[in-house]
Amino acid sequence: MSRDVISTRLSRSGYEVVTVEDGHRALSAVSSQAFDLIILDMSMPGLSGWETAKKLKASPATASIPLLALSAHTMSTDRKRALDSGCSDFDSKPVDLPRLLGKIEALVGSSKQPTT
Repeated sequence: MSRDVISTRLSRSGYEVVTVEDGHRALSAVSSQAFDLIILDMSMPGLSGWETAKKLKASPATASIPLLALSAHTMSTDRKRALDSGCSDFDSKPVDLPRLLGKIEALVGSSKQPTT
């Protein structure tokens, strides 16, 4: 499932979604807008998801934002690497939308209701 398809499905589920193409743009986006959750593709071009997660967690302004790693790399070492980089959870590709939505809800809390 591509970034655009995931974005569309999350939007249809009531979430406000902002997408960027790489880690540098992700860091730029968080400097100008508040986020409840960041989903990181760990294989982004330029600044990888691993590096982006470390930078987000190192900044006091973004350290408390939950990070959800998304990766086609599904070895247990990849999950551990994502968690060690500062991600709160890990999900594998191909994306299973109900599973992803469950992880999102768990990270943003049940009090956070999607907008309609």
